[in-house]
Amino acid sequence: MSVNDDFNNQLNAKAQFVNDTLSRLVAAQTDIAGDLKEAITYTLKAGGKRVRSALVLWCCELIEGKINRNAEIAAAAIEMVHTYSLVHDDLPAMDDDDFRRGQPTCHKAFDEATAVLTGDALLTLAFEILAKEIDNPAVAVRLIGELAQAAGPAGMIAGQMADLKAENGQGGREILEYIHTNKTAKMFRCAAAMGAICGGAKDSEFDRLCEYGLKIGLGFQVADDILDVCASSEHLGKTAGKDAKAGKVTYPSVIGMEESKIFGEKLADEAITALEPFGQRADRLRDLAIALLKRTK
Repeated sequence: MSVNDDFNNQLNAKAQFVNDTLSRLVAAQTDIAGDLKEAITYTLKAGGKRVRSALVLWCCELIEGKINRNAEIAAAAIEMVHTYSLVHDDLPAMDDDDFRRGQPTCHKAFDEATAVLTGDALLTLAFEILAKEIDNPAVAVRLIGELAQAAGPAGMIAGQMADLKAENGQGGREILEYIHTNKTAKMFRCAAAMGAICGGAKDSEFDRLCEYGLKIGLGFQVADDILDVCASSEHLGKTAGKDAKAGKVTYPSVIGMEESKIFGEKLADEAITALEPFGQRADRLRDLAIALLKRTK
């Protein structure tokens, strides 16, 4: 078995772990019923790589040597927030996409109003489970703060707003980096931060993992921009070529394809450098940085 196969197996195992946790948490919400619960279940069961959730788990594992219950809940919470963002991002008023993760988007499988409410439900449920399920109030407050900041108006939503405003515009590299840092990279930083908090990281360890998360998050988006140009819709599980059609500001459109690839490699190298104090214990995170750089979907 190659290192790549081993990493993919490990990532798949983490994804299944998170899927099982999500299923249990949603099933326990007995006050949610009817079409809303069906739509929530539909969007979460669509799968996905669960990279952000895996990052929470691996960072906790790196610090504490194991995955604890708090990290399990934090991984589920960040996946709920990420899935909410995709449900809303696919709406006609946003990126207007018919497919996500290889299946019809929520507003196509149900309707637009249900999709809006499904996203709202996932976002608020994420914070509810952090408030109720984390075993230490101080840890719960820190986790809620990190997730709210990364996903909120100074984070992911700021990036989404800037992304919409930049369509068919003349955005350069500065606005491009602002969009991708806020829209994508800050949620990766948040995942690393949440895992570090759950594991009881020291300040220096926390800072290193946050730096790592931000770098791989930006690299993830660079790779996403490249794949939108190069890959097929069938392979991606969503519509390919939409960025160019929408006139979006992307790395290939601003700095070219070759420079985009070089920049992605630079970010992966910087992320790996941030892990140096952890030694071999951080090898799984090093594998993740390389895997995100070289991903094909």
